[in-house]
Amino acid sequence: MKRKSRAELARLLQERNEHPERMAEMDAEIKATFGETHAILIMDMSGFSRVTLQHGIIHFLAMIHRMNEIARPAIEEHGGEVVKFEADNAFAVFDEVENAVEAAIDILKRLSAANTMLPPEFDMYGKFGIGYGEVLMLADDDLFGAEVNLASKLGEDLAERNEILLTEDAYKRIKSQSREYEECFKTISGLELRIHKIKYGDC
Repeated sequence: MKRKSRAELARLLQERNEHPERMAEMDAEIKATFGETHAILIMDMSGFSRVTLQHGIIHFLAMIHRMNEIARPAIEEHGGEVVKFEADNAFAVFDEVENAVEAAIDILKRLSAANTMLPPEFDMYGKFGIGYGEVLMLADDDLFGAEVNLASKLGEDLAERNEILLTEDAYKRIKSQSREYEECFKTISGLELRIHKIKYGDC
């Protein structure tokens, strides 16, 4: 099914705002029009603020470009779809959580390999949040949803360099026992979160 645009979502939201008595009906229409269920991977580059202060914005943009060139093929080779690259973040969706996990590990391996061939000021490191659930997907490269927000908080705010963190809903979708996970609790924005950290490499 062809995805609808942001303009169509804006039209439906406007109608919802103008007719609060039809809120349930409009919510159902918005979910039917835009709703999809996915594993969500959000990657954040580690240390970019420091690198930008030291080496300037052009160096920063060049590193983002290199990150995109590394992340995109890894995501696609594991069955994922890149939704967007935004600053030093990558947003992607997958059918299953395991695919997102393997893509994240693959990206870390590729970044590590790239780092061995470049001076230290070019080193790149990633950190990841992975969620699973219903999202609203737009044709113009964007997505919204509770698990998107949680995955973003894990990847951007809670994960350390080279860490891959899963939400509770994402962890519940794991079927394979090929990876080990460590359970921990974190509090952010007043929410106490049960999260699961992949035991991989330096994680």
